[in-house]
Formats: sequence, structure tokens, C-alpha cells
Amino acid sequence: MIAATLASDTIRWLRVSTCTLPLATPISDAKVLTGRQKPMTEIALLFVEVQTKDGREGLGFSYAKRAGGPGQFAHAKEIAPALLGEDPSDIARLWNKLCWAGASVGRSGLATQALGAFDVALWDLKARRAGLPLAKLLGAWRDSVACYNTSGGFLHTPLEQLLVNAAASIERGIGGIKLKVGQPDRTLDLKRVEAVRKHLGDDAPLMVDANQQWDRPTAQRMCRTFEDFNLVWIEEPLDAYDHEGHAALAARFDTPIATGEMLTSVAEHGDLIRHRAADYLMPDAPRVGGVTPFLKIASQAEAAGLMLAPHFAMELHVHLAAAYPTETWVEHFDWLEPLFNERLELQAGRMLVPKRPGLGLSLSGQARAWTREQAEFGERA
Repeated sequence: MIAATLASDTIRWLRVSTCTLPLATPISDAKVLTGRQKPMTEIALLFVEVQTKDGREGLGFSYAKRAGGPGQFAHAKEIAPALLGEDPSDIARLWNKLCWAGASVGRSGLATQALGAFDVALWDLKARRAGLPLAKLLGAWRDSVACYNTSGGFLHTPLEQLLVNAAASIERGIGGIKLKVGQPDRTLDLKRVEAVRKHLGDDAPLMVDANQQWDRPTAQRMCRTFEDFNLVWIEEPLDAYDHEGHAALAARFDTPIATGEMLTSVAEHGDLIRHRAADYLMPDAPRVGGVTPFLKIASQAEAAGLMLAPHFAMELHVHLAAAYPTETWVEHFDWLEPLFNERLELQAGRMLVPKRPGLGLSLSGQARAWTREQAEFGERA
């Protein structure tokens, strides 16, 4: 009887909304110091709320940094009506339907990022209906994942504060520390990494991220220099689409190479994997179009023997990382916390998978207050 009821349930209402989350401090990485971008002062969030005729609900989100938020919202409004009357369990088919609804703007980039909020909402709904956390619905391998902090290691942070932030993160229960590098003066990068390594000790997990700002000769020199620091990985030493260059670094050096966060489709990740361009693959579920394409990427990564470290959006990626067969890393950013009523728990360097059904998230009053536009489709119960 329950199965028959679920099988007959259909989507009757959707709400898409965009809100702007202000950052307390303008954020600078190597792209800012090289003049390619301005400091980041806010993040645009795209939320999708779904309700079925039986009153079951799901919540999904995507995001944009520096640019793209209004475009994501505009595209989401265009394709949202395609879900009305559909069976929410048919997630793969609905992903394809939404993709074709906006096919004229392509199958990557802004289009898939807008689509991703719908896909995440449908997976959240499915897990809630099953009474399971999303990780359990997907087939979790573990109840917690290793996590590392990035938000305390940006280039605008003075060295003295960098040391304070790193120690505070470890004390809080975060397992590793990632530092931004890629400054025009490479000696400054070395000085900061040396200081943090000495401050934390030889065994503390430490990563660096150049945000695509090195050319190939510089990347080789810096990777060689950083070999002595026992780093977990060196992230995005080259342009995100320079798969051959990343592959050469991965083959030459002992320190693992990590990349993939800027790619926005399964096909792009497939090309990276075929080139053996990463030891750690870093897909971002909202950027690639949601949970459905992320699982395809993860399957390819597993077959290739790659390690996994999803980018940003820990509230979603804690579930996806827990469902990957080998040990993973999840990036701890507390930036999105004001948007939700719930908080993720940390323990002994690991992030605990929430036990609440679905993503285990609900939008906060602050998220509503920061909402700039919204549109509803269908009729809410």
C-alpha cells in the first residue's frame, strides 16, 4: 500500500528563489593578486523547494561566486514548469528532461548549475520519503568523513592570523588545513607554508591551493619545492583545463595533485580522468548539475582508482563523500551556515554525517531575509 501511494505521488508545487549571502571579510586568493578577479564579497544562492500532492517536500540548492547568480535564477524559472505533474522518484529521467528544456544554452556551465538545485531537491525529497539521510539512501560506506578547513587560509589573511586560524581549526575538531598560494612573489608562498608546517607539526594534514595561477615551469618548480612539506595535495597548480599539464605533474611528483572543482559536466570530468590529470578528483555537485551527474563522475573516479575530495558545499558533500568506497576529504566552509537552521558536527578531525532524513537541512529565517527574488509554480498544499 505504501509503495503504491509513493508511486502515484506527483510534483504539484515548486518555488525557486535567489538570495545573496554577504561575507564578513572580502576574500582574496591568487586570482585576485594576479588581477584576474576582484575580492569576493558575497555568494549568490539558488534554492529550489519542491512539494508533492501528498505533501512531501524536498530542498535543493546551487550557488554562484562573483558572477552568475541572476543568470542561474533566470534559467531556473524557465525550466521549473517542466517538473509539474511528474513522478519525483524518476530523478534520472527528470534530469534529462530539465536538460533538454534548456538545451539551447548547453549542457555545462550556468545551465547545469541551475539544473543542479532541482536535482538536489529531488534527491532530498527521495531520502526524506525513505526516512533516511541521503548518504544512507546512496549506500554509505562510513558515518563520518575527514574534513579540512580553507576559510582561514586565504591570501588576505596576515601570517600571524594564519597561524591562529590554523590552530583554532584543529582545536575545533577539523582534521586538516588548506592554505592559498600562487602569489606573484613565490617566496611569500614558501614563507607561509613553512610557518604553518612548523606551527602545526610534521604530521598535521596540510594542503595548498594555487587556484590555477601558475604556468607549467612555475608549477614544476613549486611542486618540487613543496615535496619537502609532506602535503596531502597541491591543488589546481595549472589552468583547470590543462589536463596534460596536470597529468605530467601527477606522474612526476610524489605529492598528489588535486583538481576538478571548476569543471561543470560529467564529460569534462571524464576527459580529466582519461588524462590521469589528478590523484584527488574534486567535483562540485552543484556545479556539475546535482547529485545525479556527481554519482556518474564518482563511478568513473572509483574505476580509475582516484581519491575524492568534493569542492565546497559541505552540507551536501558530506553525504556524497560518505558514499564513496575509499576515504575522502570534505572541505569545511562555515560560510553557508547562516542559511540553515541545522549545523554539521565535528569530532576528532572528522565531519559526522547527519542522521536526519534527506540532507537534514531547512532554510533559516536569515535565508528568507536575504532573498531577493522568488517565483512559484503550481499549487501548494
